[in-house]
Amino acid sequence: MQDKLLTTKEAAPILGVSEAFLERDRWAGAQVPFIRIGSRAVRYRISDLNAYIDSRRQTPVRQ
Repeated sequence: MQDKLLTTKEAAPILGVSEAFLERDRWAGAQVPFIRIGSRAVRYRISDLNAYIDSRRQTPVRQ
């Protein structure tokens, strides 16, 4: 089954960030994986968003 491709507007709430954050992220080198379709259309795979969320997970340091 293929992942649905999401627009920036649809992807932002999944990550809990603004559309502007995702636009700046792409401009700055893209920590969040995205797909460019044609010269302007940008899409995000749900599986890539979930993998990104998992990669950012922090575990507390106990002392």
